[in-house]
Amino acid sequence: MADDAILTSIPIQWLSTDEPKLPDHILDWLMEVGSMTCRFEQYCQTVSVAPFRECFITAEELGDESEHLPLNQKYWLRETILYGDNIPWLLGRTVVPEETLTGPDRKLVNVGTVPLGRYLFSSNNLTRDYIQIGQQGERWGRRSLLRLSGKPLLLTEVFLPESPAYKMNKTKGEK
Repeated sequence: MADDAILTSIPIQWLSTDEPKLPDHILDWLMEVGSMTCRFEQYCQTVSVAPFRECFITAEELGDESEHLPLNQKYWLRETILYGDNIPWLLGRTVVPEETLTGPDRKLVNVGTVPLGRYLFSSNNLTRDYIQIGQQGERWGRRSLLRLSGKPLLLTEVFLPESPAYKMNKTKGEK
């Protein structure tokens, strides 16, 4: 399953930088450079993750993701649903080249129900090369090429309809 069909048959249409302007409140979420997990925690009591697919895949199974990652024999794939107070808010797909899974970063294959952001953003060795915005039907998403200790991984995130990204509401602590 290529990342342009994350959990649905509707492909993600990746936008160029000169595409039509998005509403500011959605763009703010899409361009978040920090941990999406931390951002979501401002809108709920509990953020949780349910992995539904974790396995190694081959380069042939990547689809257009192969254009963003170095060629490897295998890639670690993790597909999840992130929940805020048990409401599905985000679909996530992480593709990690096998060469990235060395040393302490080998732990990526065992994060289980821990939100990826908690693992990645606890490291001082994380950088982001870019964020690309896309649309999947009525849903907005993004993909980012991240580097952990200089080694690449591709993260695709699609905001589900109940996500606070679509609402201009206040955080849980505001009145």
